[in-house]
Amino acid sequence: MYRNLTEKEIATLVVYGCTADDWKNVKVSEGFKPDFVSNVHFSGHVTLGVFERVYELPGGIKRHSGINDCCLHNCSIGDNVFIDKIHNYMANYTIGHDTYIENVNMLLVDAPSMFGNGIRVPVMNEGGGREIPIFDYLSAPLAYILTLYRHRPELIHHLQVLIDEYAAKQRSEMGSIGAHVQIVNCGTIRNVRVGDYATLRGASILENGSINSNVQAPVEVGSGVKCNDFILCSGVSVTDSTLISRCFIGQGCVLGKHYSALDSLFFSNCQGMHGEATAIFAGPYTVSHHKSSLLIAGMFSFLNAGSGSNQSNHMYKLGPIHQGIAERGAKTTSNSYLLWPAKIGAFTLVMGRHTKHSDTSDLPFSYLIENATESYLVPAVNLRSVGTIRDAQKWPKRDARKDSCKLDPINFNLLSPYTIQKMIKGRAILKELQLISGETTEEYTYQNCRIKRSSLTKGIELYSIAIHKFLGNSLISRLGDRHYTSIEEVRDCLKPDTLPGLGEWIDLSGLIAPKAEVEKLMNDIEKGGVTLSDVQLRMEEMHAQYYNYEWTWAADQLEKHWGKTMDEVTYEDIISMIELWKESVVTLDRLIYDDAKKEFNLNSRIGFGVDGDEERKHLDFESVRGSFESNPFVVEVLNHIERKTKLGNDTIARLR
Repeated sequence: MYRNLTEKEIATLVVYGCTADDWKNVKVSEGFKPDFVSNVHFSGHVTLGVFERVYELPGGIKRHSGINDCCLHNCSIGDNVFIDKIHNYMANYTIGHDTYIENVNMLLVDAPSMFGNGIRVPVMNEGGGREIPIFDYLSAPLAYILTLYRHRPELIHHLQVLIDEYAAKQRSEMGSIGAHVQIVNCGTIRNVRVGDYATLRGASILENGSINSNVQAPVEVGSGVKCNDFILCSGVSVTDSTLISRCFIGQGCVLGKHYSALDSLFFSNCQGMHGEATAIFAGPYTVSHHKSSLLIAGMFSFLNAGSGSNQSNHMYKLGPIHQGIAERGAKTTSNSYLLWPAKIGAFTLVMGRHTKHSDTSDLPFSYLIENATESYLVPAVNLRSVGTIRDAQKWPKRDARKDSCKLDPINFNLLSPYTIQKMIKGRAILKELQLISGETTEEYTYQNCRIKRSSLTKGIELYSIAIHKFLGNSLISRLGDRHYTSIEEVRDCLKPDTLPGLGEWIDLSGLIAPKAEVEKLMNDIEKGGVTLSDVQLRMEEMHAQYYNYEWTWAADQLEKHWGKTMDEVTYEDIISMIELWKESVVTLDRLIYDDAKKEFNLNSRIGFGVDGDEERKHLDFESVRGSFESNPFVVEVLNHIERKTKLGNDTIARLR
């Protein structure tokens, strides 16, 4: 409850240099003391809490909570707040308790604001047509649907209405700064909502946005940062003069070192440093760390962009209207270039310049290499790359999201129905090319790419190994460590628990799910009566049900492999599949082991022990890099072979 100031309190405030348009409009909490309020002008309606806390700053400086040297207009100040040196004024803000604000130019709400909610971001196509309305709880799968399902106008309309309704509820003439916030040495903060425990130090300009910080996942905004029309989710760090305009920055993202982002969406755990992004859909774990790298007009996820990576969406005809997609796990090497439109398959490595508008989406885990202006595709070769496995292991470990409410459901699996269905299709494509053009053909042509005969043959082999590995993984996981007494008991175990899972699977920027289930959700949205919370819950349910859905799909593929239904399968069928799985796992691990060995060959030792003989070079190399045999990754590969071989043998023994 607030009360009026007493005559004595007003007199004290006046002595301390305070003025007011009308002292009757200044209300205070019980226990308020005017001792720590000086040189403040009050206008409009102002409420003040108590000032009892002493802040201890780095270096040992102490500051008592209170308000000094500022002009407050229509503000509500919580308990134990420290405000000092607001050079212009603070207007229309509610300040939470234990918040520290010092040396700020201006902090105001100057008109009814939705604080960044409802802003249209023209993602992927700079010419327009894919504008995404951002809001506080935008998830990557929802944005994926909004971006790519424009051929379903009713669906898009319903979702946009739901988001606009949410944004309208955020409209207010009052801004808010949460509890335990620090705002120090900042410029102008206009129409910005700041959550609890945020730290804003040296930000230059923040306009029309939300900083959704909380105690679990505080947000950091650093020196020189300029943001307008933005939303920063929990756990975000934006520092070092980074420029953000019309962007959504998802949970756990890090943008710094003069990064520039315009008209873009960044979802969980993205990192942007030095370079720039324009009109991109950056799904989870999109990473760009180099000054000369540009990401433009594309959709990415789990991407690692090399230095000088570049794309072009402008062919100097009808303007910058082209777009491209790099499916999950794609990598671009230094100085790589892609001329949109193009579509890069999952876990594909792009090297060199490519201007032929290739579509390699049905041939994942490949290399796309430039050779004398031609694009050469090496199918499946990335399956045996140590880098691919290392990436798959590091992503879960680098999940920076601390918030208990995670917006993006992320599936980290390297092998899934989504990638395996592509391998099955890719293997069929390669066999068809071989059949049509002949096995002796030196080079094959596919989707504006060239494939060498040796690459095609090896691709078929590697896809087969990966397919068998995945199906064996699913089979052994399903069987578990139970002891079975009859084949009927085994058959009952192998029957799927759910109907969903059959047919095509899709990757909604991190969420891997059966297309049929996503279609059901979209149909329900079109019918109406579905809220944004319902959409989020349905997507989280798909994510939670992944392994049930996966088994339904895998069981169907196993039936095709065996040429039998689950009611007809025999011990011999199951054991032969497990033996094939063991062989596939060991073969693939051996290839990865050999690839890792290249990191320790003589060429890798160039530059070590520069002033010594070969022995010193060897010793210098080992002191820095360690030995091949003791490398943690190499040891894990060997252990993996041993563990999986034992698992397969134990499963076969239990069945027998």
